[in-house]
Amino acid sequence: MSAVDPRRVCREVLAANSKSFDLASRLLPAECRDDAAAVYAWCRRVDDAIDLAEPAQQPLALARLREELAAIYAGAPQTEPVLQAFQQVVTIRGIPARYPGELLSGMEMDVAGQRYETMEELLRYCYRVAGVVGLMMSHVMGLTDPKALKRAAHLGMAMQLTNICRDVAEDWALSRLYLPRELLTPLGAGPLASQVGTGGALPEHARGPLALATRSLLAEADRFYRSGEGGVRALHWRCALAIRTARHVYAAIGTELARRGHDVMRGRAVVPTAVKLFHVGRALLQGLFDLPRRLFTRSRPVPHLVPLSYPNDVLPL
Repeated sequence: MSAVDPRRVCREVLAANSKSFDLASRLLPAECRDDAAAVYAWCRRVDDAIDLAEPAQQPLALARLREELAAIYAGAPQTEPVLQAFQQVVTIRGIPARYPGELLSGMEMDVAGQRYETMEELLRYCYRVAGVVGLMMSHVMGLTDPKALKRAAHLGMAMQLTNICRDVAEDWALSRLYLPRELLTPLGAGPLASQVGTGGALPEHARGPLALATRSLLAEADRFYRSGEGGVRALHWRCALAIRTARHVYAAIGTELARRGHDVMRGRAVVPTAVKLFHVGRALLQGLFDLPRRLFTRSRPVPHLVPLSYPNDVLPL
């Protein structure tokens, strides 16, 4: 029996769990594609370890994830394919341990049942669970411009804000509410934060306030998308194509929510395949407009990207 190929396993995890990211990954240069899939597969493993565990077992699941991560960075041999692939990537690409460690801290917020009072608290969560994914991907893609690193974190945070808006009803069923109280209270929905975990569907009287809160949060996501776009030009053109595609497809989720009047109780917003392909073409055109700048701008690579710390190196935009 032939040995399992960790890279193939990671590609299968990506294809099975995210059509949008799988599409974007196919646009990456070959030397980045498998490494990007390994980062995604590890992040997916982390999410599933927490989300699929019974609440009482989640602290233990988190402790095991931390033990795994420590072993990965200590160079201990790994037997599971996803862990093997991720260990290889963090070693070869020089991904700082701080970044996956922050992601586990974000998972800890979920395990603890964090209630979000302010946008500041929510943005910290977004940085931990998605901003650092953008930072890890920057290492995978060979980013050498330290100024673009911050914008990579912003792009990840924008995508997470979009996720939060798309999944309000699904998260409620998991006893989670990410919309901060300071956003809900002026709309008359502040008490929702105290009703999380009481069971049942979202109350009908919250439909209007949640739509307004979602619209506001998507406007915040747009600010982070615009900042993230500013760092894409620092990437290899194939990487830029892939990241722009992912960026536009994710932002299109917000467009679909807007088409529905930001009604989060109408079911999950999905971007059709035809729209995704449109955004591939859009990303290609943007790449063509970038060509003159790429031809006449000489890159100045730096020997080492200093890890960012939150919030000082990431905020404000």
